[in-house]
Amino acid sequence: MKILIDKKHIEELLNRGVENIYPNREFLETALMGGKQLSLYTGYDPTAPTLHVGHGITLLKLRDFQKLGHKIIFLIGDFTGMIGDPDKNSVRQKLTREQVLENCKMYQNQAAAILDFDGDNPAEVRFNSEWLGKMSFSDVVELTSHFTVQRMLERDMFQERIKQEKPIYLHEFLYPVMQGYDCVAMDVDGEVGGNDQTFNMLAGRTLMKDLKKKEKFVIAGKLLTDTSGKKMGKSEGNMIAFNDSPEDMFGKIMSWTDDMIVPAFEICTRIATEEIHNIKKELESGENPRNAKLHLAYEITKTFLGEASAKQGKAHFEKVIQSGDRPDDIEELKPSAYDIVTVLVESKMCSSNGDARRNIDGGGVKINDEKVEHYDNIVQAGDVVQKGKRFFVKIV
Repeated sequence: MKILIDKKHIEELLNRGVENIYPNREFLETALMGGKQLSLYTGYDPTAPTLHVGHGITLLKLRDFQKLGHKIIFLIGDFTGMIGDPDKNSVRQKLTREQVLENCKMYQNQAAAILDFDGDNPAEVRFNSEWLGKMSFSDVVELTSHFTVQRMLERDMFQERIKQEKPIYLHEFLYPVMQGYDCVAMDVDGEVGGNDQTFNMLAGRTLMKDLKKKEKFVIAGKLLTDTSGKKMGKSEGNMIAFNDSPEDMFGKIMSWTDDMIVPAFEICTRIATEEIHNIKKELESGENPRNAKLHLAYEITKTFLGEASAKQGKAHFEKVIQSGDRPDDIEELKPSAYDIVTVLVESKMCSSNGDARRNIDGGGVKINDEKVEHYDNIVQAGDVVQKGKRFFVKIV
């Protein structure tokens, strides 16, 4: 495979969506200009049955490397996924092997929307149970000897737990050790991840230096966050999934706040940087952000679901959301009871009775275009129930 040494593309790779590079930018730039094929990976723990746009950000960065001729490994963390990356608020529920294997069934097919798993330089799929599942207790003890408790406690989420006087379990210390060992087992040159994974990726650098006497580069990418600072992902309950319908994906992106437009163009699409600068200038000069957001929703949906889906999502948004029309194909529901709260829950438009009541209180629920005022409203066969602007169900 020919390695492309293109200064412009390398500059773009090193700058776009990148928050930090370890050990430094110059180290990685020298490696990329050297003409040698580099091997690198990102790990994806199968803690949910679908990839999401947050994963798509790292997949796009891996594709940038793949287009230059470098070796890409799509690592499924079927072992680390059973442990669960520590969270700042509480211990994660551990998953069984059966659960993680069920969750990752679609991962490669979904990732194939971005990465090339065929051709002259195919991405490789690996599972970290291949090495972690075979380790003995003495192997684990040996690995832990490369880290101190003080270093583990430096991790921001552990600091937060201490502040909140919440417990930190010993197995949570082992997660970065296990994830860090992935790069040693595969003997790679580098790793790409979101900046929330910096601690884990640097743990890998430590092990690589100690066990392989080798430097490993790390790219810590920018995260897409909402106005409250929450990252977009499954942990926060605000993810846009690769298995969303075109209508849902497009509509969710259109609901993003205006200050997310420019960052999302940078990290979730590959439109030209010059075009992003122009969009930013137009927004700063008073251009209606809706136009830029329509462009953004189209580009992201096209990237992850294909151009036909992007056109479908856009057409649905313009017809149903902007013009207020109902969609042509409304899902039907035969509820177990015909009160509006039951209908909202059983149609999955609301997650619980309480959520249904909150939506009714907020004026977001209609029956046949009439706003629902009471929890005990009864629907009949043929009625169309609507929640917000995007969700409809017809009663049968």
